[in-house]
Amino acid sequence: MPEPHVYLMIAAFLTTTLMMFIIWLVSERIGNAGIVDVAWGFGFAVVALVDTTLAYMHGWGNFSRSALILIMVAFWSLRLGFFLAFRFKRMWPEEDGRYKKYRQDWGNRASLGLFLAFEMQAVLLASLTLPFALALTNANQQISGFEIAGFAIWLVAFVCETISDQQLEGFKSRRRESGHANQVNQVSQVCQVGFWNYSRHPNYFFEWLVWLAFFCFSLGSPGGIYTIYCPLLMLFFLTKVTGVKATEEQAVRSKGQAYIDYQRTTSAFVPWFKRS
Repeated sequence: MPEPHVYLMIAAFLTTTLMMFIIWLVSERIGNAGIVDVAWGFGFAVVALVDTTLAYMHGWGNFSRSALILIMVAFWSLRLGFFLAFRFKRMWPEEDGRYKKYRQDWGNRASLGLFLAFEMQAVLLASLTLPFALALTNANQQISGFEIAGFAIWLVAFVCETISDQQLEGFKSRRRESGHANQVNQVSQVCQVGFWNYSRHPNYFFEWLVWLAFFCFSLGSPGGIYTIYCPLLMLFFLTKVTGVKATEEQAVRSKGQAYIDYQRTTSAFVPWFKRS
């Protein structure tokens, strides 16, 4: 018979593919693909809840470890989901520039292309939940040093990602207020407050650090070393696909020379000192 974590992974794939299909239908109805970002944020909490329920029903795992990983995933996922939901609501009915670009590039095939993109996100989301499945089915009664270290890294990443998001939202709020007062030039076009002074994408960096924490936590379970693909995959997507790359292309289009100057002086990902 397959190992218990295999059953949890199958449940994760079924859950995410169905969830993203429903989200695609909603996005077609409202004409705004940005809602998929909200689903991505909440999706990990949904999978963690489904997996935790199944593990409990079958008597798999250890209560303390299961509670700890559920807390880590739920707090992080719900914070991310609500943050993205509020951003989506604030932009409504305007669609995120990334998805506008996709629609322009795909033309008449945009609907099919978005469906495939949503389902690809579903597969990616489910594949990234292996650290949770391993932890939830680990019956070892002893909490290991790897799990303690993973929780510590997660806590730092969670707090710093929350702060960086708040710093960006505060900057955008001040820009909107300045614009209403016809004083746009008094506020820079580019956020360089707090963490954003040392990284162009501190939110993505701390998001990646969360995945490094999940990997570290999973090392306390048999087979945990194989989850190394999770932080590596997220690093690739955050820097080369949907994260830094897409965001920077949109920022250059909307902010022009101001953002190009920011790129010349500020680290793209890892927070570091300014370049002269």
